[in-house]
Amino acid sequence: MAEARPDLVADRDAIRHLLAQYTYAGDRGQLDKLAACFTADGVLEFPGASVAGPEAIARALTQGAGPRAPSPGFVRHHITNPLIETDGSVAQARSYFTVYTAIGPDHSGSYLDRLVRTPEGWRFAHRRVLVDWQSPQSRFRPMVTRP
Repeated sequence: MAEARPDLVADRDAIRHLLAQYTYAGDRGQLDKLAACFTADGVLEFPGASVAGPEAIARALTQGAGPRAPSPGFVRHHITNPLIETDGSVAQARSYFTVYTAIGPDHSGSYLDRLVRTPEGWRFAHRRVLVDWQSPQSRFRPMVTRP
């Protein structure tokens, strides 16, 4: 078995940290911190919208274009199985997510990410959100993108 390169291990750890930063910020309604996870021209693509740049991302998630109902209450995103491939200063990642709200499991799907290394650390250049399943009682607007 080949030994892991220290920079590869550090890069993957930093990317996993970014995935968690995004999730914690979103669950706490700290959309400025969530948006800071993107590059200046980074794109967040989710069912029904595609927005570019941190300011536009934060605005879309607060002004009705976002997926949430007006007041979803308790929200927790859980990320699993991040598969991260790096190539120098760029990376691709995919991971599964499940969202829990007061109803229990609310919806689930996949994140497909393209990331870049910046002077501030790894950032999303593009994040695509695919929703595989959504509860009929979901606290979010309808978002299923795959059968």
